[in-house]
Order: sequence, then C-alpha cells, then structure tokens
Amino acid sequence: MSVDVVTFGCRLNALDGETVRALAHAGGAREMTIVNSCAVTAEATRQARAAVRRARRERPGAEIVVTGCAAQIEPERFAAMPEVSRVVGAAAKARPESWGAGPHARVEVDDALDARSVAPPPREARVLLPRAFVQVQTGCDHRCTFCVIPFGRGAARSTPAEIVVAEVRRVVERGAAEAVLTGVDITSWGDDLPGRSKLGALVRRILREVPGLKRLRLSSLDAVEIDDELMRALAEEERLAPHLHLSLQSGDDMILKRMKRRHSRADALRLVEAVRRARPDAAFGCDVIAGFPTETDAMFENSRRLLGEAGIAYAHVFPYSPRPGTPAARMPQLPGDVIRSRAAALRETSHDLLRRHLDARIGRPITVLSEGRGVARAADFTTVRLAEDTPKGAFVEAVPTAHDGRALIAA
Repeated sequence: MSVDVVTFGCRLNALDGETVRALAHAGGAREMTIVNSCAVTAEATRQARAAVRRARRERPGAEIVVTGCAAQIEPERFAAMPEVSRVVGAAAKARPESWGAGPHARVEVDDALDARSVAPPPREARVLLPRAFVQVQTGCDHRCTFCVIPFGRGAARSTPAEIVVAEVRRVVERGAAEAVLTGVDITSWGDDLPGRSKLGALVRRILREVPGLKRLRLSSLDAVEIDDELMRALAEEERLAPHLHLSLQSGDDMILKRMKRRHSRADALRLVEAVRRARPDAAFGCDVIAGFPTETDAMFENSRRLLGEAGIAYAHVFPYSPRPGTPAARMPQLPGDVIRSRAAALRETSHDLLRRHLDARIGRPITVLSEGRGVARAADFTTVRLAEDTPKGAFVEAVPTAHDGRALIAA
C-alpha cells in the first residue's frame, strides 16, 4: 500500500499533508497520490497542476486526489484535468469518510465560509521532527485586497486551548524538541472562543502544562494583533523562541492602505522596537510583496528601506501575482519586468541584511537544535552548520567562527 502526498505552500499545509496521509491510510487507500495544493500565488497553482501531470506519468495506475486551498478555490479547473480522480475541498479533507472506501463524488467541495470548527489531527498523523507544527487556528476574517486565502480556508476559527495543549503533549511524546504554533492568522486566536482569550495566554498555558517541551516557536504574526500578555511572555519565558515572523507586505503607507492592511509603516517599526526592548536577542523575519499594483519607485524604496530600518534578518520576498476575484487584480498592474526587477532588488537587500545578522553572531556561544546532517537551528532561527554530524533533535552548544552568507559555521 502506498500513499504519496505532494504538499505545496505554508507550514499549515505541511501539517494538513500529514493529516490526509494518516486518514488515507486509515481508510484503506492502496495506490494514491494526494496533491495538497496552495493558492497564495498563481505560480503555486501552476506548480500543483504540474505535480498532477507528473504524478500520472510516474504512477499511471494510482488514484490522484487534489486537495488544499487551490482545490477549494478552483475545483472545476482541477476536476477538468483528465489525470485527476477526485477533488476534495478544505472541510472534506479533514473528514475520515472522504478517504474511506467509495463511492465518492468526483468533486467534494463545500463552501469554506460555512466551516465553524477546526478538526484536530488524528493521533496517527506523523509528527515532523525535530520541529513539529501544531495548528492553533485556521481561516482569516480580514480581506487583504491581494489575498484569496479566506476563500480557501474560510473564516477564522480557533482550536480550543485544551486541544492545542494535548497536541503539544503528543508531539513531545513523539520526540519533538520544538513545537511551532501555526495557522493562517494566529494572533486572532481566541476571538471566537468563550472568554475571548488571546494568544499570549495560550503560550503561557502551553509552557506551564507541557514542561517537557524544550522550545516553543510562533509562526507568522500580524503586527497589529500582538497582545500585551504575549509581549510579557517574550520577555519572561526563556523557552519561547526570540524570533517573530511578521506579515508586513509593504513599507509604504499608501500601498498598505491599498492592500487593506491594518498597520502603518510606523506601527511596524514601533512593534520591532518594543519587542527588542522586551527581548534584546530577538530576530525578525517578514513577508514583503514586490510590485503591488500602483507601486511607484518611491513607494518601492519605502519598502526596501523598511527592511533595513527594522533590522529584518529573514525576508520572504514575493513578486506580486494577481489572483482572479481579488480587488488588487482589478487595479492598474505593473509590467512583469518591473515586478521581477523589484523582487530581485528586495532579495539583494534581504541577503545583505542576513549577512549583517550573521556577522553580529560570530564568536558568540549559542545553543542550537540539530536537524541532522550537520545542520542546526538557533533559537532566533539562524541556520548553523556544525563541524560534526549530531543526532537530529539534540541540543548542542556551538561557537560560530564564520558564515557563508546563508548560515553560521561553527567549529
């Protein structure tokens, strides 16, 4: 029996990939390839379609099932592919009966906005080691003008705290040295739960009730939703990683308004300063879009400068990609060559900033988590190359003596 899962996109999708793998095995699937798609860009959808065609060539007798955000948003497009056996939407993919013995509808896609809860992963789901992802919410209630994800994942829904804590315990029992809280909009956690607790309270509860967890990390955050308790936890909880990945998207106020973001350039800088006061060893990543519609040269330079002013160490640069049905797709578009050149310039700036980040850490002893094969990760998310291979999941002390522009090199 063989179930292959090809996953594109975010950490949450990686987690979903292990859920559907476990459900397909439990349902008795024998020869199946599941393409777990992403819809964040047009390129991501193109890659999913290419994966479908490749799967048919490599496994001519296998059932090919497409799921994930792109399948939810464009089910007819995937169903029209002759290689595809079934299309399974966002809600259906978490139902065991979707993966049991048939018959099944060729397209099983509900309205994502009708979903009201978050299904926990089956206990049989594989844990990704040594850094295990733990879903705390899914969906989003915001409507950024460039984004289709709310239509792929639905409204924001939080995983109840007791289920999150139980899942953290499960991944620790399976050998995880670090748990990464993940979701679409994790700083909205708790808004839909009784008592409207906030993410900071959840972090405190996890660290209190799962003492065996060595390190807790947060995935991408919305800069305007970081609550006071979370800021205090960053200052006081040594096991909470000093690393925040911020969903900035732009450094120009007019573009931020046209994106329908809820923060300003000044808000982003104030947040970074406040976090550094609370946790001086903090490092920051961010997402930034190059070539958003109507972006002028001056607006682009504001974004480029923001990376340096905020001291971003790890920038994920996305060339703008219009998504049908979004307001931004109806705005005046920039030429493709302009978008590509701006993305390249942002990547060059991000490479310079990463080198600056690495320079500052040479000669300073650090504790790193081995990911195996001589690669490790520091608490602030810096990649470290070790002189000797160390078992995956082990914490080791290292002293960086150099770097190669991408990672520290430890003696």
